[in-house]
Amino acid sequence: MVVRAARTADIRAIRAIVAPMAESRVLIAKEAVTYYEAVQQFRVAEVDGRVVGCGALHVMWEDLAEIRTLAVLPETKGAGVGSRLLEALVDDARELGVQRLFCLTFEVDFFRRHGFEPIEGQAVEPAVYAELLRSYDEGVAEFLDLERVKPNTLGNTRMLRQL
Repeated sequence: MVVRAARTADIRAIRAIVAPMAESRVLIAKEAVTYYEAVQQFRVAEVDGRVVGCGALHVMWEDLAEIRTLAVLPETKGAGVGSRLLEALVDDARELGVQRLFCLTFEVDFFRRHGFEPIEGQAVEPAVYAELLRSYDEGVAEFLDLERVKPNTLGNTRMLRQL
């Protein structure tokens, strides 16, 4: 398995991996343009030249980033693909100087095994919260737990990891 930075040619495979999870509301459905705009945030896992998993690191603030769209093909679950992708994203976060990682997930046990802990309330100071309110990014709105995104986050657990 090779974990590498995503390229524009990988977006179709990423969307195919994410589509069934978006249909079942495990992940949020996004337009193709959104994936192309964020391609530099993504890493993919490849086996024999086939993309079998993906994940993204989205920086939200000076010390805070979110793990997004971490997904693997169903037939690769349990093979360590998600763990390898997450490790690569954590390394990317460290390289950028991020000190905390956030995720919104149904896969609580997986993320707990990787050092994430459930959180309640806000994980940022009021001044940073006020700045983040200015973001148009839906993931930031989910992080802030804004009322308008509640249907997207129903049943998910908010988790945080200190680096």
